Amino acid sequence: MATTSGGSFWHRLGRVMGVTATAVIMAGCGTMGGGTQQAPPAPQQSSAAPQTQAASPAAAPPKVDEGWPRWGFTHTGVSANNVTREFEQVVAGRLARTPMLQNQHIMGFGALNPEPYPGQYFWEDLDSRMNVMRQSKATPVITLCCAPDWMKGGPEGPTADSAWAEHLEDAPYPEFFDEFAKLSATVAQRYKDVKYFMVWNEFKGFWKDHSKPADYKGYTEMYNKVYDAVKAVRPDAQIGGPYLGFDSNAGGDTELRGDWGVVNQNVLDAFNYWFENKKGADFIVVDGASVTDAHELLPDEFGAVAKFADVTKWLREKTGDMPIWWSEWYYEPEDGSTNWAEPKRLAVQAASMIAFASSGAATALYWNPQAKEGACRGCLWDPKSGSETKTAQLLDNFVKWFPAGAPIEDVSSSEPSVKVLAQPEQLLLVNTTDGNVTTTVDGKEYTLKAYEIKWSAR
Repeated sequence: MATTSGGSFWHRLGRVMGVTATAVIMAGCGTMGGGTQQAPPAPQQSSAAPQTQAASPAAAPPKVDEGWPRWGFTHTGVSANNVTREFEQVVAGRLARTPMLQNQHIMGFGALNPEPYPGQYFWEDLDSRMNVMRQSKATPVITLCCAPDWMKGGPEGPTADSAWAEHLEDAPYPEFFDEFAKLSATVAQRYKDVKYFMVWNEFKGFWKDHSKPADYKGYTEMYNKVYDAVKAVRPDAQIGGPYLGFDSNAGGDTELRGDWGVVNQNVLDAFNYWFENKKGADFIVVDGASVTDAHELLPDEFGAVAKFADVTKWLREKTGDMPIWWSEWYYEPEDGSTNWAEPKRLAVQAASMIAFASSGAATALYWNPQAKEGACRGCLWDPKSGSETKTAQLLDNFVKWFPAGAPIEDVSSSEPSVKVLAQPEQLLLVNTTDGNVTTTVDGKEYTLKAYEIKWSAR
């Protein structure tokens, strides 16, 4: 398969998309409403309010593939293949030391229109991203989104500059659902080493006004056509949906709630309709933020991440314990109001990942906000050197020590402000305060600096 040099790819991306790297990256999160032996034991309780229906642990752990890494990331507008061949090899070589899940969309987020004319395909960008995954020994995932312009009212041909910003997130028209399903099947046939496919992204185009119900019937109709088409050509493919953002507000009256807020009833209605009317699914895909729609962190930034655990438990119980994938997850307000220093940002991220592991989430994919140059907050590698960042180190450690099959053990901290996650061989401690804290965990005393993340052998 052909690879694209970093320079030529980015030249074309800027010329054809007509948007900055940041605009392409943020398109994925603009609307927020993803074992080695046996799967982990029943998850621990979260700090959600007592009335939370999801608070009780699921009766049995979800079934996942043996060796399932649980953690990974999504490639966005800029990735390792968009700089130089040498840079790509540096990043891929580092990633290969701790293989994990990697996800790529078929259009947008670093990939040009894969079918500019009906039946005529352009694979260069997807091939290039897939080559990065292969070099880095990833477990590859493909998101079947977004749709070529001619499927959603636009012209045939390469996507125009303005169309990337204005129409990338449009859904295909119902009369083109079959064509999108055919494209999805063609993708699955081309990339036979990819086993896992997520259908669409955040109900894009199916939920334009979140104060009103989503077009869940339209999404479900398209999903079912994609499911049938992909399974027809790739019976081995594993397909998940509905990739729905679990929005929450400070108040409301739904069954899924906690100290962190209340999940929007429109979300629950959309999920329930899809779940009851889908042709099939091998795993459940959702995304969301610990932050409310009004940019609130309730009761605080660390307490808010309990939402991830509570939603996971609710989904496990609702679906009969199907594997739960978080395709994206966010823990900072998008309005930039927090401006946390890096140690605090990392501590909140670690606390979020503890919530996923303790509640039995099968998969959590980090949305990698990569850039080609300059400061790169939260990125997984340095834009200049390709060296790993502290964010990457955190992700690597979770991949290594807490895959989906890691047996989670009930270990507590004498100091409640220190969050703990433990398995038989490793202990993770996170100081959630801005001062030094001394605590006893597992019979041993630890002193942690402000917002320190400490890994310790047991």
